[in-house]
Amino acid sequence: MVPDSNGHHAQIMKGVLDMCLLATIAEKPNYGYGMVQQLNDRGWVIAHENSIYPVLKRLTKGGYIESELVPSTSGPARKYYSATSDGEEVLAIWTADWRNVRDGVDAVLGNGRNGSKAKTAKKSPTKKKSTNKKAKGKQ
Repeated sequence: MVPDSNGHHAQIMKGVLDMCLLATIAEKPNYGYGMVQQLNDRGWVIAHENSIYPVLKRLTKGGYIESELVPSTSGPARKYYSATSDGEEVLAIWTADWRNVRDGVDAVLGNGRNGSKAKTAKKSPTKKKSTNKKAKGKQ
């Protein structure tokens, strides 16, 4: 049976959504739908903007973002979020953590800058098999 890849994908996405939303807010203050559009434009498809509001609440509670209502020319006022100085500091830490994890995963999977290490590891079982054949022939 094939495992549920959608569930795995959702777990990965949930794990980095806080960081990605904080990064977009740190670039430029934005409102919910605007953030969803920005993430979608960058290749991260979010089905509905409602999925980001629990994250925004968590980031606000953590002191990483703050919000203010801004009048809109096309309807009701919008709640714009901006990064706090604590948010910018934690984003730098999260970004460094993400890059370390990404590089480690790439090394294990044989991709990216450290891919040669993983490729070398793949070759070693072949060497062991040929060594074992030689040992069997000598017996």
